[in-house]
Amino acid sequence: MSPDQAVLRRALDRGEEEGGSVEFKERLTENLHLSEGRLESLTAQLRHRVLSGDGEATYVVGVTDDGGIAGISPPEFSESMDVLSLLAEEAGAHIEAVQTWGVDGVTDDGTPSVDDGEEAPEGIVGVATVREGAVLQDDDHIVVGTAGHVDHGKSTLVGSLVTGEADDGEGSTRGFLDVQPHEVERGLSADLSYGVYGFDDDGPIRMDNPHRKTDRARVVEEADRLVSFVDTVGHEPWLRTTIRGLVGQKLDYGLLTVAADDGVTETTREHLGILLATDLPTIVTITKADIVSEERVAEVEREVERALREVDKTPLRVERHGVRTAIEEISETVVPVLTTSAVTQEGLDDLDAMFEALPKTTGEVGEFRMYIDRTYNVQGVGAVASGTIKAGEVEAGDELLLGPMQDGAFREVEVRSIEMHYHRVDEAKAGRIVGIALKGVREADIQRGMVLLPRDADPTPVREFEAEVMVLNHPTRIGDGYEPVIHLETISEAGVFHPEGGQLLPGDAGQTRVRFKFRSYLVEEGQKFVFREGRSKGVGTVTDVTPAE
Repeated sequence: MSPDQAVLRRALDRGEEEGGSVEFKERLTENLHLSEGRLESLTAQLRHRVLSGDGEATYVVGVTDDGGIAGISPPEFSESMDVLSLLAEEAGAHIEAVQTWGVDGVTDDGTPSVDDGEEAPEGIVGVATVREGAVLQDDDHIVVGTAGHVDHGKSTLVGSLVTGEADDGEGSTRGFLDVQPHEVERGLSADLSYGVYGFDDDGPIRMDNPHRKTDRARVVEEADRLVSFVDTVGHEPWLRTTIRGLVGQKLDYGLLTVAADDGVTETTREHLGILLATDLPTIVTITKADIVSEERVAEVEREVERALREVDKTPLRVERHGVRTAIEEISETVVPVLTTSAVTQEGLDDLDAMFEALPKTTGEVGEFRMYIDRTYNVQGVGAVASGTIKAGEVEAGDELLLGPMQDGAFREVEVRSIEMHYHRVDEAKAGRIVGIALKGVREADIQRGMVLLPRDADPTPVREFEAEVMVLNHPTRIGDGYEPVIHLETISEAGVFHPEGGQLLPGDAGQTRVRFKFRSYLVEEGQKFVFREGRSKGVGTVTDVTPAE
């Protein structure tokens, strides 16, 4: 029996008992189980199970009253989770985690045979963990995008921050962040964020084991203040992925690492340029201070300061001016710089103090808007779109528009459920990284770069737009017909430039008309973007949109 099936077997072996914390349900339906009279009794039953389990209950769905594997259809399982979520809310609890299995039959020992994911299962059976306490109230949550050259200690630094553990000098804490999307059991949680920790009145709340999804959910539940990290890629061949992580998410701050042994590299300058060109308030950390001399650290400090001044930014040494000053002065033009070591934990207390106090910078008012970054198909749930909410807020049950589709049209969908960091929530606000389960669309029909909007919105997708651009790096001139890849929000699409005056030189700023090469997208005035073709790079701002013909 696989470890995953062992979770189900343990729940079945424990069984339903009068004073126990396990409950078997073949199916929960809105018409039957939320009717007058049943709602009250089922809420009382759930509360009893939670209290019996010292604050945690286990609901096995898709089984008979005696624990026999029945399996229910994916739509029926999804409806059951919706009903269970409502019951939990009534009982002052929440669904913390769900594991599901496809049932293609039953083995001799009663264990469901799990499909390989290539064919639709005959049915679904699942184990839901229900925990005492209301769902997350995420009013104070900042999102930090990390950047820096490969082996400059980005993931190691973040791993030490979220766990509080010192690195062993070999990158041991880096492993805490090596989580791939296919490892997410339900797929609902937006795996854009590779690390999370938080704060309450007593200080930091960290993860004991970031590989445990329930541990992440615990931090989200207990913290009054959350800090999520979007950890990007340092290798030059994956610069496109880094751009997507920095441009496509609704980040509050950037965190750029510069290794003390290596210093400022060309990749460092590129990442710094992308961070600052998108007006993202940024902190620079000089990492690996434990493996070099004080003289070398001072030399790298001067390199960093020169690199910042070259792009018209003012460096602010945290060790010299203090954490409070750094918090008050950080801006689009002032960049705090501090020295750190994940091994000795030098500087980590200062980073904690900054992240605890830095104000949230994102969160636009207005109607809900979310650009889609990733999609999943979750067994028993269906299509899931993940991304960072750009504006407004969304609730379970909301009716939305999804698009534009290939033909430029938008499709009506419904929010089935929302999750953040493996924690199911009823609503989420601007700046939050979420996974949204959608009813009314197949996962295959959802693409990165699409947007979710309120149902009554009247969006006009565009094929081309006018922009003010600056060429950061190019070997020669940019002429009419230049074709870079445009990174705008979560859009990554080839575009054609038609610059005013016919050309742009390196270091030039000027106007250009940009036309997406293959399809239209929802683009708005004021949005910033990065363009790249080979080693040529630049940034731009949308100044005018022209409806597609």
